[in-house]
Amino acid sequence: MGKVRTLMIKRLARELLKDHPDLFTEDFNMNKQVVGKITNYKSKRLRNQVAGYVTSLVKLSKKKQKIMEENIGSAQQQ
Repeated sequence: MGKVRTLMIKRLARELLKDHPDLFTEDFNMNKQVVGKITNYKSKRLRNQVAGYVTSLVKLSKKKQKIMEENIGSAQQQ
């Protein structure tokens, strides 16, 4: 079963990723530090949940980008 995240976590993560796309990577620990610096969340759990969701969004985005590049490359070869 997948992890269930609240709408608040998803909204906060998407906003941070939209506002600061160049600061986030596929590394959870780095993202956790970035979220801690950008925001003033008192809760460690909230910070970790947001950082985890940002990490999964970045990984998903890079995976989609790689697939698109492969599709474009195979279309050009034909």
